[in-house]
Amino acid sequence: MADGIDRLQAVMDRLRSPGGCPWDREQTHLSLAPYALEEAHELVDAIETGTRADLRSELGDVLLQVVFHARIAQEDADDPFDLEAVAHGCADKLIERHPHVFADGDADTAADVRARWEDLKSSTMGRESSLDGIPATLGALARAQKVVARAARLGVTPSPDAEGLGADLLRAVAVANRAGVDAEAALRAATRALEDQARAAEQGA
Repeated sequence: MADGIDRLQAVMDRLRSPGGCPWDREQTHLSLAPYALEEAHELVDAIETGTRADLRSELGDVLLQVVFHARIAQEDADDPFDLEAVAHGCADKLIERHPHVFADGDADTAADVRARWEDLKSSTMGRESSLDGIPATLGALARAQKVVARAARLGVTPSPDAEGLGADLLRAVAVANRAGVDAEAALRAATRALEDQARAAEQGA
């Protein structure tokens, strides 16, 4: 594994160095942001509908985004960091948020772990609200489920009296959340089924 990571970093260093690739050398964190979103979506698609080869390839594309951003971060004049620092930070975070494994905390179920994780995130990241930190760039359905889940922990649920399509959708998300269903994944599966039906109808026309 280390040899593969070292090789990938060496390739990226070559691409970013003088005499490397003009396109790679001009990229910034901001210019690469759309690719990070795209690659994450392609990874989910490979997980849900692809082959093992697709999964391996898409994991590589996501890894490339991490390595690319870490290489750009090394060049920052004020606050440089590298992939090693990113990896150590990630390991530290995992240890800190799993006290039931690495310390004397208690968590007997996956639900206990999720609740503890959110509590630790709020306390260690200095968030003023449990609703802070939900990315604005999440799809509307995924973001709604995040908000619904965190609001439910506070005893707040979508109003049964609110009217309109948005309110109806929010209540549907709340139903999915209570059932432990990923609303985004469920909708993607239903949409794929409809696509299959439409393609079959098209071919039979």
